[in-house]
Amino acid sequence: MCFSAEADLIGGTVITVIGIDAVRHTSGRRELLGLGALPLLFGAHQLVETFVWWGLEGRVAAEIGEIATWIYLFFAFVVLPTYLPVVVYVVEPAGWRRRVIGAFVALGGAVSISLLAAMLRGPVTAELEPYYLSYGTGLRAGILVVSAYVLATCGALLVSGIRSLMLFGIVNLVAVAVVAVLVIDGFASIWCAWAAIVSALFALYLRSTEPEVALTIATT
Repeated sequence: MCFSAEADLIGGTVITVIGIDAVRHTSGRRELLGLGALPLLFGAHQLVETFVWWGLEGRVAAEIGEIATWIYLFFAFVVLPTYLPVVVYVVEPAGWRRRVIGAFVALGGAVSISLLAAMLRGPVTAELEPYYLSYGTGLRAGILVVSAYVLATCGALLVSGIRSLMLFGIVNLVAVAVVAVLVIDGFASIWCAWAAIVSALFALYLRSTEPEVALTIATT
């Protein structure tokens, strides 16, 4: 999706619709609501990035593009590092895995605070690249914070005893590594787009399977 405004608009719309459907099919189980909402949030996230593109291209007022940039990065940098391990913690059965995931929740909270401080310190920027958007903040110790970000988000999934979540974590970890090697300055744009696609696939899987079956506990 991150290839153009049109790709973000179409992809974001499709994933948002999938997300709405996923929320409707959580079978009234509150512990699944956070997971079901993932594609809905990611879809809206990609729609917001459409306005970032349009602002940089002069198709909407620059102020609108700047607001969209802040909203986009606030979700990617502040909400997601905490939200993702929290929803995994909520669905994970009691045991040692849940306790470890709790540590990832704390780590994600620390990452969110660090990245929020970087955004407030600024400058927050977005620049057009040939096939993606390059975002920037006033982040210090970038490698350390990014590593903690990946550990908090992917680690919680990898530790989970729920097989579908574990696979979700493996796929996203591979994607993070590839994006970091190929286009580190486009990490926020490309990885979030990829995570949106994977979350939509997970939502389709969750919709087509009974919750008790979809969230199958892996053999320890």
